[in-house]
Amino acid sequence: MAKVTRDDVARLAGTSTAVVSYVINNGPRPVAPATRERVLAAIKELGYRPDRVAQAMASRRTDLIGMIVPDARQPFFGEMAHAVEQAAAERGKMVLVGNSDYVAEREVHYLRAFLGMRVSGLILVSHALNNQAAAEIEAWDARVVLLHERPELIDDVAVVTDDIGGAQLATRHLLEHGYAYVACLGGTAETPSVGDPVSDHVEGWRRAMQEAGIPTEGKLFEAPYNRYDAYQVALELLAGPDRPPAIFCSTDDQAIGVLRAARELRIDVPGELAVAGFDDVKEAALTDPPLTTIASDRSAMARAAVDLVLDDGLRVAGSRRERLKLFPSRLVVRRSCGCAPQETPGS
Repeated sequence: MAKVTRDDVARLAGTSTAVVSYVINNGPRPVAPATRERVLAAIKELGYRPDRVAQAMASRRTDLIGMIVPDARQPFFGEMAHAVEQAAAERGKMVLVGNSDYVAEREVHYLRAFLGMRVSGLILVSHALNNQAAAEIEAWDARVVLLHERPELIDDVAVVTDDIGGAQLATRHLLEHGYAYVACLGGTAETPSVGDPVSDHVEGWRRAMQEAGIPTEGKLFEAPYNRYDAYQVALELLAGPDRPPAIFCSTDDQAIGVLRAARELRIDVPGELAVAGFDDVKEAALTDPPLTTIASDRSAMARAAVDLVLDDGLRVAGSRRERLKLFPSRLVVRRSCGCAPQETPGS
């Protein structure tokens, strides 16, 4: 059977191939409603499928959005990538996801690969953007939206959570239970000091402690972001002579590791140890006990990032129309802090 072409659609609809193109691509020129309906009916009747490769070559853009995350195996990044995929689908786009694994060279690799594929735009969750990656973005003059983190090296639009405010909420809540102090699991020595959410979580914890007149010296502990390594850190911390009465973890994954270590050491949570996290991954409602944490509207953040990366007005005369979209944080109270549960799993 011969391949159906755009000429076939135009003949059946009684119009030109240019008008068919305008209908398929939603522009650049308007098409009368009646004509649009004839073209769509012809496309359906003939079973016409546009050649996306040819379209991309002509427009120098594809229907793809590139997204780079540190590690999609971590629940937060997996859930964020899924939210971006859903938001992109609403705009008729598909998402390609690359994992940098917190390695600068891999981040540069995916930047080059996605930009070379002429993606419509790039959503970047960068752990520590280096000079080479920033140079790649500048060289391609790409549409880039920073999501979750805002590295200093590039000045693109960022969609972020109120990380400092959220950490303050969680720490204050733990202190309101009457604990003498709250320890903090922060990042590692490699964690960027500016623009990184974990650094902001530590800053929020520090501010809440200072507001309460409690010194922070000796109460901040380094820990990787994932639950497995955080579990090892927590085993040593909780088995020591100076076990803290409460711990604020910079990520839910860290908090899940702490809960596992406490169970293994037969430390009752929240009777002997209170725990709070940050991110409100879905699994947080199913831990034992369910985890008190800080949440943000990931769906709204993902939709904002997709809208911005597809917005032709993102770059105006070399300046940014809107540099920062800040989404509020909210406290989700469950049992790990010592409160009675206020929500059911999955809510």
